[in-house]
Amino acid sequence: MTKKIEFTERAKKQIEKMTSNKESKKYFRISVKGGGCSGFKYNFSFENSISKEDILFNNAVIDKSSLEIINGSTIDFKVELIGESFVINNPKASSSCGCGLSFSV
Repeated sequence: MTKKIEFTERAKKQIEKMTSNKESKKYFRISVKGGGCSGFKYNFSFENSISKEDILFNNAVIDKSSLEIINGSTIDFKVELIGESFVINNPKASSSCGCGLSFSV
């Protein structure tokens, strides 16, 4: 499987900004969990270390199971009147919830 995730420039800049703590190296973790109103949900968190099961994309890290579900996606960072958030455009998602974090494949 080719591991292909695209990050927009806005997403790259925001991840770099959030992980640029000089005292401890942090990674921005993107994962997929079961649950949410559509079956799966995206989860964003921070890690100080990564495991050998993780795939590294600059300062972002994705575990192999999550990567299978979001492979081929584009990660963006949007700033809107209602707030700021990371958005995943996943071509494998057959439907999604209004919140944008929950989806089904």
